[in-house]
Order: sequence, then structure tokens, then C-alpha cells
Amino acid sequence: MCGIVGFIGREHIVYDIMMGLTALQHRGQDAAGITTFKKLFHEKKGLGLVNGVFEEKHLKRLIGDIGIGHVRYTTHGSNELKNAQPIGTNYPFGISMAHNGNITNFEEISERLYKDYHILPNTTNDLELILYTFVSELTSSKNLGSVRPDDLFDAVQATQKKVHGAYSATAIIANQGLLAFCDPNGIRPMILGKKVTEEGIIYGVASETVCFDHLGYEVVRDLEPGEMIFIDNDKKVYSRKGHVKEQRFCVFEFIYFAREDTYLHTRLVAGQRVKMGRQLAVKVREAGLDPDIVIDVPTSGYFAASGLAEELGVPHRRGLVKSNYIGRSFISSKQSEREDIVKRKLNPIAKTVEGKKIAVVDDSIVRGTTSKRIVKILKDAGAKEIYFISAAPPLLHPCIYGIDMSVTTELIAANKEIDEIRNYIGADALIYQSIEELKKQFDDMGLNTCMACLSGDYPTPNAELALRQIEKERLSVKDSE
Repeated sequence: MCGIVGFIGREHIVYDIMMGLTALQHRGQDAAGITTFKKLFHEKKGLGLVNGVFEEKHLKRLIGDIGIGHVRYTTHGSNELKNAQPIGTNYPFGISMAHNGNITNFEEISERLYKDYHILPNTTNDLELILYTFVSELTSSKNLGSVRPDDLFDAVQATQKKVHGAYSATAIIANQGLLAFCDPNGIRPMILGKKVTEEGIIYGVASETVCFDHLGYEVVRDLEPGEMIFIDNDKKVYSRKGHVKEQRFCVFEFIYFAREDTYLHTRLVAGQRVKMGRQLAVKVREAGLDPDIVIDVPTSGYFAASGLAEELGVPHRRGLVKSNYIGRSFISSKQSEREDIVKRKLNPIAKTVEGKKIAVVDDSIVRGTTSKRIVKILKDAGAKEIYFISAAPPLLHPCIYGIDMSVTTELIAANKEIDEIRNYIGADALIYQSIEELKKQFDDMGLNTCMACLSGDYPTPNAELALRQIEKERLSVKDSE
């Protein structure tokens, strides 16, 4: 899971890209990159956070009225500078591309590119496979002298048929315009926005609407599954459906990954999290639990906790204080790093929790180590009883679409019963969201979601093969550490 932006429409567009990436920093903290175009591609990439990678001197040389940007969260491939995005090629035209997601038939595409086109990727980033598959399809067009939108769309559609997985992508087509497209199931988000200025209309695409909020853009709409959009240099917008399958938007965007003030498919993420909390009240009552207060695990547990507290009629209090200068533990690549982040990130307010029966609401329980640490922190601060509550159902299956839970042995719910998990984390009670209730919530809003990590129902072909390949890579990385 990463964050991407693309903009076209005014000189020095890099400042919109920079601010857009800053708004998406929560989606990836490993690396950041920007590419712009004016006669030539102008690029800057680096490891780390947006504000650490880009200085004013870089922004001054990233000239042009079209550009794309990326913040990286490492899933496929190592966290090295060579794997940072965007990634470009000089033929045909010159194309620079960035993506958010994960390809599941990595080895198959790699072998096909080498066998049919003698293309050997330079990195272990799966974006290269999308890029070179697209390039190979585009070069078969008879109109490379002056490419038409339909030529680009035909090449994307052929790419969508060959490349399996979850992805949204944006690309600069040199001297032509800005391209964006989604995978056939629409698993990953992509949103179109625009801004009317004295210089004319500026168009943008981004992973979340928060980009447009910060920049004063109007949100036009979410891209649909398999949809392709091309905005040419004259600001004319073309769109077409490519290879389309059943919509399966990632439910974890609502549970954890997206920022609370983002709208996805016209629904406010915060509002959906409040509904998750309200649904949990039924299970809390059924378990005979009577908490004195409800607290959240900041920050993604806040809105679910507020919904639960409202429904139970129990005070919602801030019992844990989070340092805003420490990264998200869930997206850290090593277990030792995750544990260290939790130790430094969260501090209890002892006066709030001392002597209280506390319902602690988190967005989910993945490995259980963070939950265990939180329970210990609160008990050490004097909490009387702790009821740990997960806004998500038990995570039973690895995600093969770009969320860092790709090995079954890392998922505590896949290896322990609920009572065993409760004992492991040290809680007095443990409550999980129901998958049936969660599914109903999104069915009611007319959104068909991917819940493969909860149900094992993977929407793309050859999921078992993808699981084996990803697990093999993850284990080889661990062996080399």
C-alpha cells in the first residue's frame, strides 16, 4: 500500500505534488519520489519522509506543468533507493509511472517480459512489470507518431488482462498528457479532482481526497473498477472502461489505512469507523461487560471508540497519548521495530485509567504484539480490568494485495483461538467485530469490498500461488536480516 498523485495544468506543478504527497504521508514512510516533465523528465527520489527527501533546491529544478509523485510502503521488493518510485523508460515517447498496490503474478510477468521482449527489470519493484507490460502493448500500436487516447487505453486494457493483483497507477506520457487507471476489481483507490484557476483548469488524481482538500481542489469522482482516464496537454479529459471485473474495494482502507477525513466512494472514512464502533456495542452487551470508560488506541481507533461509547452511553476518554513524531507501527517492516515504536509512541494517562474497567478499542489485531504491549502499559498504570475490542473481525488470511500481513504465521487469529489470544495479550475480555455485520455495513452503502484477509475469498486468479511466492520472498528477506 502506497500513496500516489498526478497533476497537470500549471507551471511549477511540483508544489501541488509536494503538498499532495505530504497529505498522503500516512500511506508510506519508506521512500518518496517526484517526476515532472518539461522537454525532459526531471526526477528526485530518496529514502524517508517527504519533508526529508525534498528541499527547495530540488523543487526549483523539478520544472513543468505535469508531474507525478509517490510515497512508498515496502511490501514487494526491498527498501532500497532503486525501488523508489516513480520509475521511467525512454521508449516509446518517454513514460514515467507510479503505482499503489501489489502484483500477484510477479514471476509469470517477469518470465513473459524476458521471453517475449528480452526485458530484464532493473529493480525488484513490481511497478516495473506494469510499466514494461504497458510499454510492450503500446509499441504494438500503429500510431506511435501521434498516439491517440484509444491507443493508450488499448494498451492499458491489455495490461489489465495480463497483470493480476491490486493496483492503481498514474503516468506521464511525455509530450502527450497524464494517464491514470485502476485494476479490474478496483481494489485500490484512485480519485479524480480539479481546480479552476486564472491560469485555467488543473486536474489531479490521487489515492485519497485529503490531497484535494489541502490544495483547494474539487473532488470530481472515484475511478471505477478497470477505468482509465487520460488528460491531454490541452486539458481535455478522456475516459473508458478497460478490463472490468466485479468491484472488490479493499475494506482495510476504511478500517485502518485511509485518513479519517478522506472520502472513499463518497463515504467519509470517519463515519464508517463510527458505525463499526456502534455495531460492537451489541457484542459488548452480550458478553455482559460493563466498562467505566471507553478509550481508543490512537489514532485509527478513535472513531470506532466514539461510536461504541455513544451506543453504550459510557464516557469516551483519552487514556493513551501518542507521539506524533513516531511512525505507524503496522507498516514497519521488522517486528523489533514495531515493538520499539509502540514502546516510544504510546504513554498512558494514569489518572484517567487508574482503578477503571476500560474498553480499549483498536482498529484491528494483526500479530497481537502491539495489543499485548498496550494492555501491559494500561495495567501498569493501574487499570482495574481491560476489555480489548477490535473494530475489525479476526484476520485469518494473508493479504496478497499490498498490506504487510503476507505470512500466515504472523497472523495471531490464524494460529490461536479467541480465548488463547485473550490470554496472550493479557486482557480480561476480548471482543471482535463480526464479519457479517461488517459486510452488511458496506452492502448497505452499495460498495462491494475485498475481505480476503477476513474470509479467504481472493478476487484475483491463482491466489494460492501468489501466497507461496510472497511467503517465499518474505522468508528470504528475514533470513538475510
